[in-house]
Amino acid sequence: MSTREAILQALYRQSQTTHPWLVSSELASVVGTSKSTVKRHLDALVDSGEVIREGQARSTRYRISASSSAVPTVVHTPFSGFALSAKSQALLASLTRPLGARDVVGYQRAFVDDYTPNRSSLLPPALAQSLASEGRLPGQQPAGTYARKVLEPLLIDLSWSSSRLEGNRYSLLATEALFQSGNAGGDTDAVMLLNHKAAIEFLVDAVPEYGLTPALIRNLHAILMQDLLADAYGLGCIRQKVVNISDTTYTPSHVPSLLEEMFELIVEKARQIKNPVEAAFFLWVNLAYLQPFEDGNKRTGRLSANIPLMLYNCAPLSFLDIEQQDYAYAMMGIYEHRDVALAAELFEWAYRRSVAKYAVTLEAMGAPDPVRLRLRNALNDAIGMIVRDGASAEVATGTLALSGDTEVFRKLLSEELRALGTHNCARYRLTMRQTQQWVMAGRPH
Repeated sequence: MSTREAILQALYRQSQTTHPWLVSSELASVVGTSKSTVKRHLDALVDSGEVIREGQARSTRYRISASSSAVPTVVHTPFSGFALSAKSQALLASLTRPLGARDVVGYQRAFVDDYTPNRSSLLPPALAQSLASEGRLPGQQPAGTYARKVLEPLLIDLSWSSSRLEGNRYSLLATEALFQSGNAGGDTDAVMLLNHKAAIEFLVDAVPEYGLTPALIRNLHAILMQDLLADAYGLGCIRQKVVNISDTTYTPSHVPSLLEEMFELIVEKARQIKNPVEAAFFLWVNLAYLQPFEDGNKRTGRLSANIPLMLYNCAPLSFLDIEQQDYAYAMMGIYEHRDVALAAELFEWAYRRSVAKYAVTLEAMGAPDPVRLRLRNALNDAIGMIVRDGASAEVATGTLALSGDTEVFRKLLSEELRALGTHNCARYRLTMRQTQQWVMAGRPH
């Protein structure tokens, strides 16, 4: 690659950020040549109109011209895990233009207003139906059963991948070690991961009981952003300040009520959608597009997408193996064009990977024990009384109506208590702290 092409490529990449200008010394460092050589090429590019110069002396800076005909191809190849359709390729091409060549747009509420549940569809209907069939757990079982069955790998997978899309520096192995210790140590990346874990545990417990509601999502946001917002008042609260809403019927004083209205409309429409995969996709893209909270909207959208899947006992969506820039392009397609083409193809690819992974997890578990399934709730109650409340196994067993299963139950209870640790306590709605204290006390029962 020539020095001229390298300069143009560096300026082009910079143009896609919020600070599109570079000084000559920065370009020299990026290109890997002398400042004088870079300056000579910049002068020629300015003369040809391909680069814009601003400032004088040491404050001189450069950016690529929106009308430049020599914009190079970006080295990064998005969506390398699968081939994009022609429509998505066209959308991606428009999103990789310099910022100056793209329109500034605000929120368009028609994106939600024009959507009619079970008549409209953001995903191709045949695809939504196919994904729902592939992901659904066979048989009639209570809501949330699938998520509970794969809870341990899901906690790691979804927490790590969602945090990674926010720039979190932890590896998958480091995340697993963090979850075993439960100690953030003042590290904000660790706090982000532990918040994700707590939020997923909350969903597994709350979704079967409360379903899809605005209050549930607001509580989800509060858990995800605990100790990560400067003002704790913003936890679960609809933000009070916003700019660039493309709706002339609203004045700035109406903005909070508009956000509240749109947030509740999104949740209500998602609740009415019968296909859980379409509902998951609808929630994911619309919560990210509206940005109802001060911060943490994308991670709230990712976890919220799992609510309809949990309600219908479909495989959870963990967003594994998605690159940060690919995810950003999918979101930008919605923000700038209200076009879900990239997001839909990314969603399809990611969900099929999740379905395949958790199907293997279920297969490795083998066929469920029907006796254990029948006594599941009783085991949950007894273990909670023993670990959390300090009851003896005999007392805990005596409070339960077990009919003729008492001896079998005692054996299962003993097995579960021997295997219980901080790494698997969430399935019994126990915190790691409670479980660790019980273990340190000698596992009294």
